[in-house]
Amino acid sequence: MKLFYLPDLGEGLAEAEIHEWYIKEGDIVKVDQPMVSMETAKAVVDVPAPQAGKIVKLYGKKGDIIPTHAPLVEFESDEEPMSKDKGTVVGALLESTALLDEGNVIIGAAKKTGMTAKAMPAVRALAKQLNVDLNSITPTGPEGQITTDDVKKAAAPHSRLTGNVETLHGVRRSMAMVMTQSHQEIVPVTIMEDADVTQIKSDFTVVLLQAMVSAAQAEPSLNAWYDGKNMERCLHREVNVGLAMDTEEGLFVPVLKDVLNKSAAELRTQIDAFKTSVRSRTISPSDLQGATITLSNFGTIAGRYANPIIVPPMVAILGCGKLRDEVCARNGMMEIRRIAPLSLSFDHRAVTGGEATRFLAAVINYLEN
Repeated sequence: MKLFYLPDLGEGLAEAEIHEWYIKEGDIVKVDQPMVSMETAKAVVDVPAPQAGKIVKLYGKKGDIIPTHAPLVEFESDEEPMSKDKGTVVGALLESTALLDEGNVIIGAAKKTGMTAKAMPAVRALAKQLNVDLNSITPTGPEGQITTDDVKKAAAPHSRLTGNVETLHGVRRSMAMVMTQSHQEIVPVTIMEDADVTQIKSDFTVVLLQAMVSAAQAEPSLNAWYDGKNMERCLHREVNVGLAMDTEEGLFVPVLKDVLNKSAAELRTQIDAFKTSVRSRTISPSDLQGATITLSNFGTIAGRYANPIIVPPMVAILGCGKLRDEVCARNGMMEIRRIAPLSLSFDHRAVTGGEATRFLAAVINYLEN
């Protein structure tokens, strides 16, 4: 028997949700045959078979959360696994005698006496969040591992929700976890100001993106990543803007890469393409990674000002509320002007108030001039 462990489907993703099984126990599969589609943070990825053989066991059902590097499929086969990655999503195929301890695969290791609470990092994080003692749980996973279901069941008696309760899945679950991380790690501050955009007659979203690029050149500290654990920051030369897009399934944030070197027409084409791929859930995982700063154009729905949430490791997000007509004093006369309300949130661990206000002033200057 050989165990196939869920590979990392993105840049260090801790887990993925089973979206759909293409196989069942007892099936004979071929190399590279899709076995299961897994939903990660915003994307759905097919996981192919690393070798041919008979499927003995599937670890999980649709909707289950599987930690990265946890058992996914058990094979009955004498064939050796592929030695090279052909560019598809391929994980490790190991002998089923391997043990998992603290999230690391220990091949051929013997069970240690006194070893307790074997669980993947994502399971441990969930237990911490739900205030569950792992040592009090009877594991039901392979090789004595504690699963996410084990933790949830242990926490169930402490749940205060009643009535029509549903478990978050997919995009909404990912969003909840990211927001929790943001709340725990970031020291956010939000500043707000209006911009007179009466003179802008073209694509406002594109102009706003260009304004952010101009501001990032003037004040690069906000186009950055910050590592709070090691007290390090990385200033980026390229401006890769994550553009928040609302859907019925949850929030997606595709990334417009290297905005500085794209024309207005190219940006609009890319935005429209992202809208289509997000709605159809065909967007590539690579298109959801690498943002250096975020734009939330929430005013297309409603709202004037907001407190946009920063997603680490980024240090800033610009929000734009609903554009409005307003009577303003201009050159001693009263005029009706078009106003854009802006809200800039920044991580005060990595960005000073002066840097943030200069960035916002540069955005406004670009929009008004």
